[in-house]
Amino acid sequence: MKAVNKNIRKKDAMSIVTGKPIYTDDIIPENCLIVKVLRSPHAHAIIEDIYTEKATIVPGIECILTHADVPKSRFTTAGQSYPEPSPYDRLILDKLIRCVGDPVAIVAGWDEKSVDKSLSLLKVKYKVLEPLLDFKDGKDNKIIVHPEENFKALIDIGSENKRNICASECFEFGNVEKELKKCSHIIEQTYHTKANHQTAMETFRTYTSMDAYGRLNVITSTQVPFHIRRILANALEIPKSKVRVIKPRIGGGFGSKQSAISEMFPAIVTWKTGKPAKMIYSRKESLTNGSPRHESELNIRLGSDENGIIKAIHMNTIWNAGAYGDHGPTTVGLAGHKAMTIYNSAKAFKFDYEVIYSNTMGAGAFRGYGATQGFFALESAINELAAKLEMDPTELRMKNMLTQTQVGNIMPTYYNEELKSCTLDKCLERAKAMIGWDEKYPARDMGNNKVRSVGVAVAMQGSGISDIDVGAVEIRLNDDGFYTLMIGATDMGTGCDTILSQIAADCLDCEMDNIIVHGVDTDLSPYDTGSYASSTTYITGMAVIKTCESLKKKIIAEGARLLDCSEENMNFDGQEVFSLKNENKKISLKDIANKGLIGMNNYLTASESHYSPTSPPPFMAGIVEIEVDMLTGKVDIIDYVAVVDCGTPINPNLARVQTEGGIVQGIGMTLYEDIIYDKSGRMINDSFLQYKIPTRIDAGNIRVEFESSYEPTGPFGAKSIGEIVINTPAPAIANAVYNATKVNIRTLPITGEKIVMGMIKNNITPLI
Repeated sequence: MKAVNKNIRKKDAMSIVTGKPIYTDDIIPENCLIVKVLRSPHAHAIIEDIYTEKATIVPGIECILTHADVPKSRFTTAGQSYPEPSPYDRLILDKLIRCVGDPVAIVAGWDEKSVDKSLSLLKVKYKVLEPLLDFKDGKDNKIIVHPEENFKALIDIGSENKRNICASECFEFGNVEKELKKCSHIIEQTYHTKANHQTAMETFRTYTSMDAYGRLNVITSTQVPFHIRRILANALEIPKSKVRVIKPRIGGGFGSKQSAISEMFPAIVTWKTGKPAKMIYSRKESLTNGSPRHESELNIRLGSDENGIIKAIHMNTIWNAGAYGDHGPTTVGLAGHKAMTIYNSAKAFKFDYEVIYSNTMGAGAFRGYGATQGFFALESAINELAAKLEMDPTELRMKNMLTQTQVGNIMPTYYNEELKSCTLDKCLERAKAMIGWDEKYPARDMGNNKVRSVGVAVAMQGSGISDIDVGAVEIRLNDDGFYTLMIGATDMGTGCDTILSQIAADCLDCEMDNIIVHGVDTDLSPYDTGSYASSTTYITGMAVIKTCESLKKKIIAEGARLLDCSEENMNFDGQEVFSLKNENKKISLKDIANKGLIGMNNYLTASESHYSPTSPPPFMAGIVEIEVDMLTGKVDIIDYVAVVDCGTPINPNLARVQTEGGIVQGIGMTLYEDIIYDKSGRMINDSFLQYKIPTRIDAGNIRVEFESSYEPTGPFGAKSIGEIVINTPAPAIANAVYNATKVNIRTLPITGEKIVMGMIKNNITPLI
């Protein structure tokens, strides 16, 4: 292989580092309407009246829209394949306010100063209602977040909106209660994770305009351009044929842009006025009205025999949907089905959940997509079981987790899929060697009230959504023999443009520079589900392989026709089509390409799509070394080692950067990030001054290696890597904190205060 498994620089690297205009706000025209939204100060209220008279006469104001001016059809902003599993529970503007920051009115004007002044002159009469702020009290509460009669779910997700239940389900394999009764050791604990923000550098932003054909053109920073087309059509009550979506370079998404956040507001303005409009979210808006990770409470019951062989796992969780149900029914499923599967040898499994509405900010997709919460809880319980057994937690895992020896086994908690590739045992052994586990476990007194300790966790994820995700590509042979790769997949900094080009270059036996990638335009690009669920390399990569094979057949056929030879005797080496029987019979790719543009010859192009009936899991072992100040509880990351099985890494450098970034985000979730609401439901920490995310200094030393397997259903044996990498930091760090202090922190984030108070409660002296 010339390109695959090579450290090739990203195609857009120089444009990014030299500051070329590639992002949404860089490329849109300046002469357009500025759109902003008046947001509710109340968590739960009914709009009785909106007084717009003074706001309307501000010079430069084009229009002010209220709930009376927008369509009344409910929709979901979740970017998912139709029929979306997320309920249709929103309007562009609603009379019922469900959280602080809910949109009340849209103001569009020709300059920002005029829009700000107009917003300040809008007066709203609210009937303030009692809010439901604690999702744990939400079920069957007298306060109903979604009382509307036109609430609907397109598929059965166990929703009962009048009971504040967004979704619910119960899964069981085997008999958990029967197996638990046989167990010698049982861990039963409750774990709590908070909502976290994706904090992409580029906030949400969208530009809309009408073209000469009366169609709505949308340029937006999104992970799901084809889903945005459908969402906008539903929201505006217009045909999908009237909407065109173009995706420029994205300044980060991490799941936040798998929902339509900013798109509806300029879109409705343009559709109403016919004039171009843009909306740029402020950082405060992105923090207070984005789509953060779902807050969760997970109860774990875990049983083993006297030797540590796990017999039964029961996970019960309630999930905070917040004000709206975007991604609630789907993220929660991963918490159990991904986490439990890693211990596939247990005799019985049970997973039941409820996703509950509340009057807090609506949640959405975030890297890890629910599995992150599940792994924090279950891996923490595994570590607590190891402590109870007085067993090394790495040994306990080796006894129970998926390994190479289980390839070929069916995974009942993973939708009965067959395990076809796994090197998790090698990952864990290698990670132990990298960090010096045997010498450092469990902890060492460093003097001066400092203790260094190590902690461990393992995880898995998936590669796309089986039987749902679709990726399609088109490859065109252009004059002089270079190729255009048309894709619908969204590169959001992950480097998928480069990775898909590497796959194409190897399939077509050409140089990377011979592949030109065209970004996403829903009018031009072949359909792709979007960049989420760790699907792009695995799903769209296979579409690239299939398309290249189709195009090569056409190239050979055209070469044979031009040479007046039989196709069966021809071959193609990337440069020429030649006869296997007559060495004088050959024609260059350049000549085939140029001839294809004239006369009776054929212009060559191919397009194929791909889906997968399976979603092969990548695996990861993460081990952390921390230093704890036993007087203050302060935790410093010293070293984090990660070994990943993502099948064949198509581009090891990009895979490494993905892993490092996911680990840093996981460290942020574990030690720093905490969305806090006041008693009125307002998010208090609504800027980076209060909402803390880790800097490079806070992340310590991060080291990443790969333990390749070969996934037979993936391109060149590849699986995914985008999400698996965020799942181990929280349980590994919690384990390290326990090993240093004998305090189990079961509620994130892990703070110095929690550690010190736990030590005091347990009568632990500040020395090892």
